[in-house]
Amino acid sequence: MDTGSHDGAPGNAGIRKVVINGERLNSKDLFADHRELLIVHGDDTYRLRLTFQNKLILTK
Repeated sequence: MDTGSHDGAPGNAGIRKVVINGERLNSKDLFADHRELLIVHGDDTYRLRLTFQNKLILTK
């Protein structure tokens, strides 16, 4: 898989591929072009945000 690559122009919602090394993945790959992403878990959707202080916030 390509680290941090995605289909379409930067800023467009598309498919992004990230590398998972064992049980780990790099947050830089997740937040390559954005500061926020949505995680679907069952029937719920969570928002994972990267703050300006470089901290992660997960909200439902």
